[in-house]
Amino acid sequence: MEPSASPARPFPLRTRGAVLLALLVAGGWAFAYLDLSFGDLVPNEGGLDIAGRFFGRAFSPALTSEADFVPEGTPPLLVASLAALKTTIVYAAAAMSLSLLLGLFLGFFASTAWWAGDPVGGRTLLGRTLAPAIYGFTRVLIGFMRSVHEVLWAVLFLAAFGLTPLSAVFAIAIPYGGTLAKIFSEMIDEAPRGPALALRGAGASGIQVFFFGLVPRALPDMMAYAFYRFECALRSSAVLGFFGYETIGREIEQAFDGTNYGEVWTHLYVLMAVIVLFDWWSGQLRKRFVA
Repeated sequence: MEPSASPARPFPLRTRGAVLLALLVAGGWAFAYLDLSFGDLVPNEGGLDIAGRFFGRAFSPALTSEADFVPEGTPPLLVASLAALKTTIVYAAAAMSLSLLLGLFLGFFASTAWWAGDPVGGRTLLGRTLAPAIYGFTRVLIGFMRSVHEVLWAVLFLAAFGLTPLSAVFAIAIPYGGTLAKIFSEMIDEAPRGPALALRGAGASGIQVFFFGLVPRALPDMMAYAFYRFECALRSSAVLGFFGYETIGREIEQAFDGTNYGEVWTHLYVLMAVIVLFDWWSGQLRKRFVA
């Protein structure tokens, strides 16, 4: 009688552990390749003085302008900060409105749920031929949109169209639209299929199943992610101020260039406050929506 084969030992690392280990190894290799050293983070004597003065003003932000010369007619510091914040929010809202349209439209075609297999009619001619081609093209398109950062888009549009509000809006909307399309499509594909199967069994078409059986199940997560991206859009809109757009980032840059660190912290706190406010507001809306 032949001895029974010993059972195979399970791999000590599961898939997630193996991925985490691979990331750690890649990170260690990157540190070695770049010859990184934490000693490089120690500033010189002049840098320590600047850092000390900058972070020291975090506890005493300015309430009035600290500039040596303030031109006549210049609005008070807080008024100027709030006006720049208003422009920042307007840019972010306009960009998010456009990116949401792009995300919903492209997210539909980047999803397999409307054509691949039951319950959405993958056995039709459309599901076998045309739909996969549209899906592949859309995935490549949104990958291109996401691969270029909004700062690079801003540089391109600034060179092509000048310092116009539309160029700032498009610089944010294009990469955000691609990101929303990718995430929305994945959320829809991963949505529970119970209602969709029931609708399919009742004779609903593939498009009806998609919009009434799948999208409603994914909508709370889609809305939560859209609010998160709006908070990111606020920060991106502020960063565009360093290119000359009239957002709060321009106020921060001008104050920093003038070593008016109290003004810098005033603008930073105003921006932080509005982001926290929008985070709280979005949380309240999500609770009502899910309930």
